[in-house]
Amino acid sequence: MKRELETLVAQMHNAGISYTDAVREFKKRYILEVLARHRGNQCKAAEELGMHRNTLSRTLAELNMDSHAIRNGLRRPVRSERNVERPAFNVVAGAR
Repeated sequence: MKRELETLVAQMHNAGISYTDAVREFKKRYILEVLARHRGNQCKAAEELGMHRNTLSRTLAELNMDSHAIRNGLRRPVRSERNVERPAFNVVAGAR
């Protein structure tokens, strides 16, 4: 993992990505991963991250991350919104 991180950092530096942007992107990805693990539950995610829930909420706002959209994105859509493929049946006249 250390080698992968070193490679990623080198690629970001070579691409001209600023330190501020790199840290911001890392925070976003890391927090999203933890939130996904806890199905959007900010209390549990904050606990795992070692911060208060209010700090997590404030961090989400600073990173322009919509906590409601994150939570809704982790939920299964209601049945009427799911794209469910239904098998096609060939109806043959007179067949039983």
